[in-house]
Amino acid sequence: MKRFKGTALVLVALLLVVGILAGCAPQQTAKQKVIGIVLPTKDEPRWIQDEARFNDALEDTDYSAEIMFSQGDPAREKQNVETLIGQGIKVLILCAHDAVAAAASAEAARDAGVKVISYDRLILDTDAVDYYVTFDSVEVGRKQGQYLVDQASGQNNPLYLYAGALSDNNSFLFFQGAWEVLQPKIADGTFVIANSTQAEALKDKNSLTRDEIANIIGQITTNWDFNTAKNLAQANLSSAPKTLKGDVFILAPNDGTARSIADTFAADPDITSYVVTGQDAEKPSVQYIIDGKQSMTVFKDVRVLVRDAINAAITYLEGGEPEATTTYNNGVKDVPSKPSEVQVVDKNNVREILIDSEYYTESDFTWPTE
Repeated sequence: MKRFKGTALVLVALLLVVGILAGCAPQQTAKQKVIGIVLPTKDEPRWIQDEARFNDALEDTDYSAEIMFSQGDPAREKQNVETLIGQGIKVLILCAHDAVAAAASAEAARDAGVKVISYDRLILDTDAVDYYVTFDSVEVGRKQGQYLVDQASGQNNPLYLYAGALSDNNSFLFFQGAWEVLQPKIADGTFVIANSTQAEALKDKNSLTRDEIANIIGQITTNWDFNTAKNLAQANLSSAPKTLKGDVFILAPNDGTARSIADTFAADPDITSYVVTGQDAEKPSVQYIIDGKQSMTVFKDVRVLVRDAINAAITYLEGGEPEATTTYNNGVKDVPSKPSEVQVVDKNNVREILIDSEYYTESDFTWPTE
């Protein structure tokens, strides 16, 4: 009996110690899931990267996010936003598939008292957008155009033009920037437009209206789709005379379409060489650059864009207003923004910009043996 009492006293003492230690341990506060994020599709590497970066950016904050994908469907995008509103979000980060159709989603969020951050692609024709997080899309186009100009010599170099989707405002901005640089070199005969009668008719005009850009994009749109890009490139090459082949220059709007277009041009026996642009620094395109199958990409450090979006969201959650250095007009409102910088990556600086910065690791790619 005495032994039992002694054992009981020891157990009580141990429980008291455990209780005291538990009371002293730091208590983990549950993260507030008040940020909703809607991205366009899981079918492009770019947006999978963004999903991972968003989760990384929120790791050391008091907040978490629900991330949903619209799979290129405006109706599903709207449904996703309504689901997030129902879950009680306070800030919506929305990357629109269709910039005009997304206005309805933004307005539904605004009407529910949710702050709306337009991410990467500007939502058009609504006053329900509070802030725009973006890279300088016109500068992206300028860098693509300048790269082609820098690689060209002589006269009458065939120039093939491709663009994104008419439903995406960024397609207009990318093309605007590229045209600003390319048009003088088209006008002086350095380049000959190979695949757009609309662009050819405007070759002496440097500043295009939105309708004029729309007419050109209507002829050269890839709709951001790899197969559409491939089929269009095949059609262009099938109808092009040999005088528009040989050493060619290609304005491709992003990395996915660049790979499809590059593969198509490489398969044509009348193509001697090609210079092709891209953007996003997707892993497959970085490998293409290393292998000499894609000429360049415009690197938009998604870590920066994601960080800017999360910082803006947290600023709103804490009652502030995000910093703005410019505005973008969406047809109804001048939306405040602070655009992030972009960089050109080619085989000469791919290690420095993408590996040394730890955006990717060296083991992500196959490198030529020295």
